[in-house]
Amino acid sequence: MNNTKKTLKSFSFENEERISSVLDILGLFRADFNGSYYELPFSINAHSKYFYKLLYLRSALQAKANILASCLKNNPLISQQEIVKLAMDFLWFGNAYVQKVENMKGQIIALRHSPAKYTRKTKDGFIFLNNEFDEPYEFPKGSIFHLKQYDVNQEIYGVPEWLPAVQSALLNDEATNFRLRYYRNGSHAGYIMYLTDPNLLDEDVEDLQEQLAQSKGPGNFRNLLLYAPNGKSDGLKLLPISEVTAKDEFLNIKSISRDDQLAAARIPPNIMGIVPTNTSGFGSIEPASKVFARNEILPLAKQFEQINLWLNKKAFEFEDYTIEDKK
Repeated sequence: MNNTKKTLKSFSFENEERISSVLDILGLFRADFNGSYYELPFSINAHSKYFYKLLYLRSALQAKANILASCLKNNPLISQQEIVKLAMDFLWFGNAYVQKVENMKGQIIALRHSPAKYTRKTKDGFIFLNNEFDEPYEFPKGSIFHLKQYDVNQEIYGVPEWLPAVQSALLNDEATNFRLRYYRNGSHAGYIMYLTDPNLLDEDVEDLQEQLAQSKGPGNFRNLLLYAPNGKSDGLKLLPISEVTAKDEFLNIKSISRDDQLAAARIPPNIMGIVPTNTSGFGSIEPASKVFARNEILPLAKQFEQINLWLNKKAFEFEDYTIEDKK
């Protein structure tokens, strides 16, 4: 008799996962001078990549920028397209740079947006970093106005106020990626066809398997065929690993992390077009819009009106944000 003991073996599928942190973009905490210009207090490259990942934050800030631009009074010096760029830079990067273009007589003929990702502060002015191979372009002295959000650690550059919500935003993104990997991995089989009839011919089983494969469209659930002649009713058991719980946690993570992002952007969810999941909803959109206009759009407009003092003329004037139809 063979008395060899059998050892229980188990394995799992896993890959290394990098834990992203807000420290990825807040790696410096201060603006050091590198000999040519002052470094930003956060990684601008990592920060700009988030522009394509953080769905709710980007949408909320883009809504603010669009609303502000819609309130700008017509001015020949600057277009609405430029104000959208400036507002988005200010909200996303915490810095916005306005360049004044003058003619030979020193008269201002246009106001332009200088991308915050490539504009840097020097000891005497500002430069534009084309790329790592070209020489930086030095703006004429006095031609750049720097609008920035307040940072408690330094006063050279602004820092976006929504940075504490990065962790929640990344969690939301990772939850979506995990769900995609879950489906692509095929762990969501639609059904298992269990055949136990020993009278079935191999040709019939193969034909059935081929028919099942052809009936499956792209992106559908994966179905399994198991042929076990004279198999017992309990010979096969499917043990799902917390499928229901995983689904509930996915929905909770998406909802909670979304609320964190909207709280950081201070924008009501009904303005974002989010569908409520509760029976009471989000309430009337009109009172929410009025409070949002007073608490968010008006202060944002006031900050941009600071540029008028630098220009010594009213180039940035905004109408009141209203939701009534204009006649």
